[in-house]
Amino acid sequence: MIKKLSILGSTGSIGTQTLEVVRNNGDIRVTALAAGSNIALLEKQIREFRPSLACVWDPEKAKELKTAVADLPVRVVSGMDGLLEAAVEPEAQIAVTAVVGMIGIRPTIAAMEAGKDIALANKETLVTAGHLIMPLAREKGVRILPVDSEHSAVFQCLNGENRRQIHKILLTASGGPFRGRTMDEMKNVTVEDALKHPNWSMGKKITIDSSTMVNKGLEVMEARWLFDVEMDQIQVVIQPKSIIHSMVEFEDGAVMAQLGTPDMKLPIQYALYYPERRFLPGERLDFWKLNQISFEKPDFDNFPGLKLAYEAGKTGGSLPTVYNAANEFAVSEFLNRRISYTDIPRMIEKAMRNHKTVMNPTVAQILEAEEETRMLLMNS
Repeated sequence: MIKKLSILGSTGSIGTQTLEVVRNNGDIRVTALAAGSNIALLEKQIREFRPSLACVWDPEKAKELKTAVADLPVRVVSGMDGLLEAAVEPEAQIAVTAVVGMIGIRPTIAAMEAGKDIALANKETLVTAGHLIMPLAREKGVRILPVDSEHSAVFQCLNGENRRQIHKILLTASGGPFRGRTMDEMKNVTVEDALKHPNWSMGKKITIDSSTMVNKGLEVMEARWLFDVEMDQIQVVIQPKSIIHSMVEFEDGAVMAQLGTPDMKLPIQYALYYPERRFLPGERLDFWKLNQISFEKPDFDNFPGLKLAYEAGKTGGSLPTVYNAANEFAVSEFLNRRISYTDIPRMIEKAMRNHKTVMNPTVAQILEAEEETRMLLMNS
């Protein structure tokens, strides 16, 4: 049976790898594609995969694309309205939400309300609105299938298990390019240094987040909602080679782990075909060559982004939104060379300390908290 899906964020790292999975399998049809501004790549994708709808965030770029694909039967839309239209495209059964940032919340909710399963690659949705998303999934009877390698690993470890018997989730982290360095040693880190991840090939924003350990902080908050556990039940373990993607410890002391080479196509394909497993071309783990797997404790002092994430997650309400929004702003400033690398966690802490938490915020209050955070940091 042909699966039909819409891909939000089709020109990014997850989006392009999702299309590789589609290419490798002959039974998926892409009905909608959405991208930010990379219309050259989006045009190629439209010509290859022939969706009926394409969205470009930037309205001017959308006009350019419309002209470029005038010979094809594709409707081009733009902005948030266009993104929402792509999310609810009538034929699609699964929406792959791979847009970066809080822009992903409204389309994810819209797709769920339209009865679509979600292949979730947008962390911010659950970090900021998990208290709204998880009940909505139950109400609408839709599945949230994690695409993050760590959350996919936990999801796989829990297959066939009783989730009420989870004792602890062990989220692994590579430690990034600056593992073992002190804050003082990271003062003069350049954008180029921070974009060199030792194991994974990802977009710029997520690569910076991995280097500061903020990405792991976001994943901890996301796991809390996805697997219905408390923040204290999630432990971060540094595993530098990214061979173990995450683990679950059960009440009886048994630990289940999911291992594999660092390849995002595995969790993407697993989400698209769950519960079926398909052949995936690529390198396999060779345990004779691997020899050993080492583990370390995370360094909360020199990577305070992780410590602040636990604080935000335990407090809950609108504070995770502030954590996330402050980080988005700070990373953008760092990538534009306006602040230093070590200013990123400082800005997150400043925003959190200046925020009055709203418990159980609505989507409007979440977006308001994001805007307030951005304004605070812009004016300081």
